[in-house]
This record gives sequence, structure tokens and C-alpha cells, in this order.
Amino acid sequence: MESRRFLFVSADAALITDLAWQIHREGHDVKYYIEAATDKEIGDGFVPKTDDWKADVDWADVVIFDDIWVGSDIGTGTLAQELRAQGKAVVGGTPNTDHLEEDRGYAMEVLEEQGVNTIEHHIFYDFDEGIQHVQENPAPYVIKPLGEVQNVKRLLYVGNEADGSDVTSVLRAYKKAWGHRMKGFQLQRKVEGVEVAVCGFFDGNQFVDTVNFNFEHKKLFPGNIGPSTGEMGTSMFWAGRNRLFEQTLGKLEEWLADEGYVGSIDLNCIVNEHSIYPLEFTPRFGYPTITLQEESFESSTGQFFYDLAHGNAPELSVHKGYQVGVRIVLPPFPFNDEQTYDESSRNAAIVFETEHREGIHIEDAKNVDGQWRVAGESGMPLVVTGKGKTMQKAREQCYDRIDDIVIPNLYYRDDIGERWIDGDGDQLLAWGYLGPQSA
Repeated sequence: MESRRFLFVSADAALITDLAWQIHREGHDVKYYIEAATDKEIGDGFVPKTDDWKADVDWADVVIFDDIWVGSDIGTGTLAQELRAQGKAVVGGTPNTDHLEEDRGYAMEVLEEQGVNTIEHHIFYDFDEGIQHVQENPAPYVIKPLGEVQNVKRLLYVGNEADGSDVTSVLRAYKKAWGHRMKGFQLQRKVEGVEVAVCGFFDGNQFVDTVNFNFEHKKLFPGNIGPSTGEMGTSMFWAGRNRLFEQTLGKLEEWLADEGYVGSIDLNCIVNEHSIYPLEFTPRFGYPTITLQEESFESSTGQFFYDLAHGNAPELSVHKGYQVGVRIVLPPFPFNDEQTYDESSRNAAIVFETEHREGIHIEDAKNVDGQWRVAGESGMPLVVTGKGKTMQKAREQCYDRIDDIVIPNLYYRDDIGERWIDGDGDQLLAWGYLGPQSA
């Protein structure tokens, strides 16, 4: 395709660096804006930057927002909507789609209105009322914070006790430690099954027919234990509009068209032999989901997002097997400790034992005179990916590539993709969700 001009906007933290780098490497003109002062160096040496994205809107053929947040408030959906009203082609949300992530109660209302089955859930703005509800209705619950504080991923808590006693204890602790910041929380009944996310790309009118199914690994340590993180790794594959899609995101197609939404939207679910239970929306790119999706694109990434933003019936050719992505992290991730970061991670060199860079993707990294270095404040420099005809082959390629990376103090999960091999895949196929479309 001819060269196009892409403007990437991180209105808060830097998240979309790798996609900007990929499109830049395809020969397109790219400018990248980062709002957060601590993140401004991220992508230096990889991607051309701008200090004033609004001044470059007229320059751009496509504007791409990477998240819903503008600082500590939602707001990129409003910005995207305003730009579309001016005739600009934008990958981004709307005020209502931003609200899907920020307010979990509203998200459940939208799902129910569109005929999607939901789990029993309750919204509370008072800790004592939530505790009383659990005591009067004993069961395992999941605590999901509302608002900006939900970005502190370790606050999500999945209860284990049948009487809910662990949940009430956690709520009392949150009241003391987080009561000043947590605007509210959702209590969701815990459901057993396979956790799977359905992800589609929407062009303002309809979904692209190629649908992504991914499996998140949010806990810090192998075996799914330890504190919750944003994400430690993802496994995935692509398919068509099967039963799992049609009973979830497919039911929102008209609603999203009315909104004029453009971009990636993900609905994480628990699935068992009885039903599908949506958990939460990601009405934006997921991280590192988009990195792994990008690795599996076999058609032009720039062409796809240009066509998506312009509503040009985008075509997408993808790898037909399985894909695995692993996040490489450094101390003190997932916590914030400036002294530890300064001593262990800041500006650390990223060294490769081979010349190839296949499957190596940047997050919080910069390139200084040809030397890759850790950038920013978060300790998430790289995502490494692999793909294969089987999930096991994808895992092997991914971890072989990780073995070639040297960063002092790096750590990562070594079990990404194992859940599929150990039974998740067989169960989803046996329950009929991943075969040909059915009612």
C-alpha cells in the first residue's frame, strides 16, 4: 500500500509503542505522543515522537488512541468522538464504550439489554454494605474495584471460601487501606469453568469476520498464584463467528454500530458446560494482547488499521495455528518502589545472544545508539512471542527466544499456554463452543 500517516496517542501511560514501531517499519509515517512525564522516553530511537498531538491531527490520515484514560479519568472516547465529528479517521472509543470498562455495573446492564447472559453481581459504594451482603448471602465472590483504582490490578480478589469469610476480610482491609481512593466495587458470584476472552475488531459498522480467542495469565507466578498483575502472558488463536462469539460480542454488533465504535473490543468470560458468563470488557487494545495479535498478522498491519479506521471493509489474514506471548519484567514489578527500580532496573541494557529479533516486541524500552535499554518506570521492557501449529510448538518457539535475552534480574512466567494443553482446549471443544456456529 502507499505510505500513510499514523498519529498514535497515549493520553496517559505509554502502551502502544510496539504497534507504532511495527507500522513505522512497514514504511508508513508515524508520530507518537506520550502524556505521562515518566514515560516520555519510551520508544525513543524506535518511533518518531511529537510533543503536541493536537497540532498533528490535520497531518494524520489515522489517529489511534491506545487506552480509555486521560490521566486518572476516562476520556479518550470523547476525544475520538469529537475527531470523528470533524471528519477524521480514528481508532478509538466513545464516552459510552469508555464507560464499559470504568463502570462494571453499567457494562452488565448493556450486556443484559442486548440479551447476553450475566453472572449475579452487585455494585456497592460502601464497604460495610458489601460486607453485610456477603454475610447475608454466603458464597465465594470476586471483588472488582470500580473507577481509576481498578488499574491497581492486585486489588482484584477471587474468593475461595464457601461462606465468603475471606471476601469479608479482604473488604475490611481495603476499607482501611484504599477507602480514600476506591469509589466503589462490584461483588460478582464466582463461577467455575474455563476463562477465555473473545476479541473482535470493529470498523464502526460491523465486526471483522476473523475473531480472536485469548487466554490471559494475570497472576505473577507460574501456577496462577501470587499478586494480580496487568498481565504476565497470553495464549491465543483465531477463528470465525462461532458459538462463543455469537452468544457474546456478536450480540453487541448493533449497539457498537450505533455508538460508532472503531477498534479492538474484548469480553472476558467464564465458560462451562451450562453457559457463558461475561466478566468484564476491555473496550480498547489489550496489553500484551495487541502485541501477540500483531505478531500473528500475515497481512499488512498498517493497511488493516487504515481500513478499519475508514470503514473500508478491512481484510485480515492471520496465522492459522496458535500463538503465545510472554511479558518479560524487572524488579519491583508489579509494585512501585523507586529505590528498587533505580538499583535493579533503570536504564538496564537489553542484550541478545543472537542476531535475530523475530518475536521480540518492545514495551518500556528505548534504543540509544543501537543499544536497547529499559525505559520508563514500570519494569516491563519486552514481550516475546511464538507461534506454531500446536500450542506446544508455539510455547517452544516463544521460550527458545526468551533464552536468547539477557537482562540482569529479569523474570517471567514459564507456564503460558499450559492451561490449553492441560484441558482448557478439550473442554471448550467438548462443550461445543469452538466448533461450527450453533445456536
